[in-house]
Amino acid sequence: MAAWTLYRHRNADGSSKDWAVTTHADGSISTRWGKTASRLPTINTRTGIRQHDMERQKQAKGYVFVGEVEIDADGNIHLPRSTPIAVPVHVSTETPPVGVDKLYWHVDCRAGHATLLDMGIALRRWLGDLDAWSQAHGLTASDWSGWQRLIDVSLGEEAFDLSGQIHREHGVLPWLWLIALKLADFPGVSVGIATESGRDVSADLRAETEVLALFDTNIEVLRPLAESLGLLKPRLDLALAMADHTDHWF
Repeated sequence: MAAWTLYRHRNADGSSKDWAVTTHADGSISTRWGKTASRLPTINTRTGIRQHDMERQKQAKGYVFVGEVEIDADGNIHLPRSTPIAVPVHVSTETPPVGVDKLYWHVDCRAGHATLLDMGIALRRWLGDLDAWSQAHGLTASDWSGWQRLIDVSLGEEAFDLSGQIHREHGVLPWLWLIALKLADFPGVSVGIATESGRDVSADLRAETEVLALFDTNIEVLRPLAESLGLLKPRLDLALAMADHTDHWF
């Protein structure tokens, strides 16, 4: 079986489609595509183009790298160790969780200039909250490239489509920043975050124990920051709340 490079595009409705590419010994390029499944039957082979250029074109359209796989002549996809690749499904309470080792993100913006300005203001405000929290905890700045990429496009006037990955070494802050953008729900701005298995990551921090484990943290550590970003509702301090009430009992 030949080695292929597999990419995946997440649609706004939660579905996804895959695209794979390989270069043959004679220099020709083959591609396969279709809905995400354990088999990609549609194939096309051509010459006169480089695999690298084709991958860049797909990434510009929102496809994110999934991994190196093997695909047989019938289009069946296998991991390098000949284990059939898992097809993304909705995770139920009866399905054992799969460990997360990285996140894939995608921001598709078709908003107007006014919305872009509002989004840019919000992104910079949240970034200030993240920086203040990092400094208070003595953390080094994350070298995640998404910070500047999103800030830059928010200053423009054109629609954009960005995607990338968040690795363990980037820390938890990029994920929280993107979740804040997702919850803000700016008109014309779609934010998707998924695991390597294709599972959509929700905006409910309490439900994302796997993602929290990826970054070696938990809700209580992140609570003050998450509350300032609007990701968690502030806890009610009952003693303080009661102190504000005058006792009218005689």
